[in-house]
Amino acid sequence: MDIDVLNMFLVAGGTLLVPLLAFMTSFLLWPAALIRIYYWYWRRALGMQVKYSSYGNYKFCYTARGKPGNKPSVLMLHGFSAHKDMWLGMVKFLPKNLHLVCVDMPGHEGTSRSALDYYSICGQVKRIHQFVESIGLNKKPFHLVGTSMGGNVAGVYAAQHPTHISSLTLICPAGLMYPIESKFLKQLKVLEKSGDNQRIPLIPSTAGEMEDMLRLCSFVRFKIPQQVLQGLIDERIPHNEFYRKLFLALVDEKSRHSLHENMNKIMAPTQIIWGKQDQVLDVSGAEVLAGSLRGCQVEILENCGHSVVMERPRKSAKLMTDFLSSLQSTDNHKKHD
Repeated sequence: MDIDVLNMFLVAGGTLLVPLLAFMTSFLLWPAALIRIYYWYWRRALGMQVKYSSYGNYKFCYTARGKPGNKPSVLMLHGFSAHKDMWLGMVKFLPKNLHLVCVDMPGHEGTSRSALDYYSICGQVKRIHQFVESIGLNKKPFHLVGTSMGGNVAGVYAAQHPTHISSLTLICPAGLMYPIESKFLKQLKVLEKSGDNQRIPLIPSTAGEMEDMLRLCSFVRFKIPQQVLQGLIDERIPHNEFYRKLFLALVDEKSRHSLHENMNKIMAPTQIIWGKQDQVLDVSGAEVLAGSLRGCQVEILENCGHSVVMERPRKSAKLMTDFLSSLQSTDNHKKHD
């Protein structure tokens, strides 16, 4: 993160002192705006175009690169309170001939948010199905990727719509019964007993709480300037009430173990990627999935926490690319036999 911020200064400031000083001043005064510029720059550099689609009155926002071809398209579902741009670090290392689609999950960033919406996992699966239909992605089976909350949605989607999915990558997914309780789940139990839903560790409202959340989610200790932390908080605070409602829907009995309840229906070849030091959702969840999904490929990353995509983007991209290549090789052998 500190290297990326330095790159921002160099790109925007150039070599002239006055523009650089102006940029540094704006960074100190409007950090949230500069974070948006940062994502805009990397989307542009990586060829990811922002697009919109509609299903009835509901609007989806997504980014895409490339067009459908011989290889399966790739749809990527982010985690709780994140957005489509969280995948950019991984996109940087993915082959440019892959058709990539990263969507804002229901209620997040540019996708519609409605008081009447249903944010349980089943409700989100329905919305993602609507999105898939709205852009015609299901004309051909596609590869589905999901992390954390998005992994829960991806797994249940694969169980409910098996003909749409050619293969599946689940990155530290939520929705399981974990043999070992994580630090976060222990904290959650304490909050549930006290009836306090205002201090959820994944919903920070100060720069200090943001730093605590990053420590919880990451094994890698990023050196993040105070201005960036404040910018991140400024971006999140207007949405915290929505995040709180969403979180309560996710931990409700209907959603808490959705993936566990549906995993035996998943038919697609599946890859599991998990950070060994995950403090949010314990790595023991990988064993649960491996025990249910015959022949699934499990990759445990050393010195990595819950934010696998942010901490190990190059490794995550390589693992997924290798997995897709192995499936294609297997299909080619079957065709020739």
